Amino acid sequence: MKTTLLPIILIAGASAWSSQGFAESGKEEWQSTILSESTIKKVQEKKTEYKKCIGEQLQKPDYLSMDSRKATDDIIKLCEPALAKMREVYLAEKVPGEIADRHLRQVRIQITRQVLENLLFSQANQIPGKP
Repeated sequence: MKTTLLPIILIAGASAWSSQGFAESGKEEWQSTILSESTIKKVQEKKTEYKKCIGEQLQKPDYLSMDSRKATDDIIKLCEPALAKMREVYLAEKVPGEIADRHLRQVRIQITRQVLENLLFSQANQIPGKP
């Protein structure tokens, strides 16, 4: 009796918990199709501005003499306000902050990797005689 009663209780509890969880999450569910073409264009423009800021900072020769990790960190911090503008566009369109932050984190990580790679490559080319 105990062997049949325990699985029944577990299944009933799990189904009740999961249906309650789905009901609560359904209220705040966001549909990706609600972004208009103009909003997508604005987000892309802000991303371009962010990349432009990064590119301008990479042109400065001061970063080549620094440790590449520190230089990357400094560049990303200097251009953070440009990335914040992208978040404002998302929030103006009533995109949940969690989703906006997830996309911004993805963009930030992608750009950080590119900046670090670029700096490492530039520093390696700068000192060709050293191993």
